[in-house]
Amino acid sequence: MSKNIADVIIVGAGIAGNSAAYYCAKKGLKVIVLEEEMIGNGGSSRNGGGARVSGRDLREMPLAIYATQKIWPNLKDELGIDPEYRRKGYLVCGYNDTHKEGIKKRIKDAAKSGIEMFLIEGDDLKKINPYLSEHVTCAGWTPTDGVANPLTATLGFYKRAREMGVRFITGEKAVKINLYKGEARQVVTERGNIYEGGKIIVSAGYGGRSLINTVGLDLPLFKRLIEVIVTEPMPVMFHHMIGGMSGFYGHQTDHGSFVFGDSTGRENCMADVGGILSTSYNPSNICSHIGEDIPALKTAKIIRSWSGWVDMSNDGVPIIGNVPEVPNLVLDIGATGHGFCPGPAVGYTLAQLANNEKPDVDISKLAYERFDYAKKQPKYYFN
Repeated sequence: MSKNIADVIIVGAGIAGNSAAYYCAKKGLKVIVLEEEMIGNGGSSRNGGGARVSGRDLREMPLAIYATQKIWPNLKDELGIDPEYRRKGYLVCGYNDTHKEGIKKRIKDAAKSGIEMFLIEGDDLKKINPYLSEHVTCAGWTPTDGVANPLTATLGFYKRAREMGVRFITGEKAVKINLYKGEARQVVTERGNIYEGGKIIVSAGYGGRSLINTVGLDLPLFKRLIEVIVTEPMPVMFHHMIGGMSGFYGHQTDHGSFVFGDSTGRENCMADVGGILSTSYNPSNICSHIGEDIPALKTAKIIRSWSGWVDMSNDGVPIIGNVPEVPNLVLDIGATGHGFCPGPAVGYTLAQLANNEKPDVDISKLAYERFDYAKKQPKYYFN
């Protein structure tokens, strides 16, 4: 049997792809994972670490809830690493009446999924976070939300999957999917190598779009640049996740550094120098927002920053599931900048689909079929 043949071929080694590999291996499936760059080099290990349910579209709530209730609390024992998952709450800050109304909508949406979120105002704001400035006039507080370490979690799934026999191949860019009798059967790489599997899972971020183009499919995706900064270690200030209606989000890690991210919408200011994404605008923009909300952090030194592209779906939620037009092809694409928290649940679900099982989580509203060109005529952005 060729070494390039497996039960499942997974394209993409982020948290969803790595966890899918792990859960497939637990089911006794032979798995090969193809990754264009390094393991976890995309958004899965380069984000603010939020493990939140609040503030999500109702269609993706079931995956986030499953992840935070069934998977994240057990990962330390299951993977043998500490993903630093802590349920210390999430505070999203607002600055005016418009933001207050937006927070109220989030509260209603959370309630529909059984999640308690509260509107906090006045003196109660300082009781939760005494470091907030007067700029913050209201906030949404979700006590059951939390944080985790993106790099540790993503590599934790990779390590366990490898120990269970999963073969990871880096520097192997997938460029084409071959069909056999109308079914997805092979992945062809830029180097000309061919990998054959009973199921093909595409979990490759925005790069997955061009890959599925090769079998006649397309999705309404566009890219957005995310920047993350890390501060020097600071005295312990607060343990919860914090974000702002201005766009920033982040938390203080166990070793004292703060990790904050934001999408600035200034991709046009970006310079691509030797493959490195760089802009002087993004970090200063993040720092400006943080300084307004948390003045005590104005003097914190930034020790590093990084940026990267995230794949955005046109309707704000990911595309996950089988593709009726192409049997044996399974999609996980368009995470839209908030795929880290539900990532392990997505991987668990992908493994169930790969094994022809009915998923524990209802993903019907995330299906590819919702983009019906003829009937719905959505507004597409093909950037």
